[in-house]
Amino acid sequence: MGKKVTVVGAGFYGSTTAQRLAEYDIFETVVLTDILEGKPAGLALDINQSRSIEGFETKVIGVSTGPNGEGYEAIAGSDVVVVTAGLPRKPGMSRMDLLEVNAKIVRQVAENIKKFAPNAVVIVVSNPVDEMTALAQLATEFPRNQVFGQAGVLDTARFTNFIAEELKVPVASVKALTLGSHGDTMVPVPSRCTVDGKPLSELLPAEKIEELVVRTRNGGAEVVALLKTGSAYYAPSAAAARMAKAVAEDSGVVMPVCAWVDGEYGISGVYLGVEAELGAQGIKKVVEDKLTESELAGLKEAAEAVRAKQADVAHL
Repeated sequence: MGKKVTVVGAGFYGSTTAQRLAEYDIFETVVLTDILEGKPAGLALDINQSRSIEGFETKVIGVSTGPNGEGYEAIAGSDVVVVTAGLPRKPGMSRMDLLEVNAKIVRQVAENIKKFAPNAVVIVVSNPVDEMTALAQLATEFPRNQVFGQAGVLDTARFTNFIAEELKVPVASVKALTLGSHGDTMVPVPSRCTVDGKPLSELLPAEKIEELVVRTRNGGAEVVALLKTGSAYYAPSAAAARMAKAVAEDSGVVMPVCAWVDGEYGISGVYLGVEAELGAQGIKKVVEDKLTESELAGLKEAAEAVRAKQADVAHL
């Protein structure tokens, strides 16, 4: 125990992430912050009152923060900070539509993390996540391994679910993977997908796999369209919480995340969805595995699309 994790942003995504992190019972404290007066404190009180029912001791603290960094002293000593702050998508919006408005929010959050929790590993989930991860690293000036984004875990989970439903098999029997960006240049990796150890390509025709790939790529938009207001948070919060847990436990688990790529796959100088080993310092190393020619081409294409946008965020 003794570990501390902060979740910035107490919307559905942030509050559900805080709840999951508390229920793991591996942290001494979970701090939940928001710019809304009273909201994080109310949510913290509510989660704390569930402790005896669910059987965990982690204490949740809710703090409202001000425009000049008021309240951020509560995050001091955090081992991990999960940044969920920003506006969610509305129906018909792309993740990129959120770029400018969320850049201002993420920059301000990052500057306060730098000031109050300089040793924290930062996990960014604010959209568009590839660009916001790059921005958070620039604004904190932290080593690049210390800042990474959540995308691949969620996209892989969506892909896994769609495969399991299509084949009517347990999700536990499916191993899937998505790389690339969180959005239009997402690169699901069918060559690395198996069901009970059998290659997916032996179980489904190529056009059906492509259909599931497209559905995965549009997975967030599908949820947004159904909800009408707000965006997905149950699966996204599960992904973010598992990543934070891997860091806190220094587990060395390999997950697909938005990490700084420097030479792997022949790609350099960009934050991109790749597999990486997670530990107490953030990204221990990017894990390079075999891809087919078309998958590698897709990853390189994603890198160039993201690179152009990441260059823009430096000025936001």
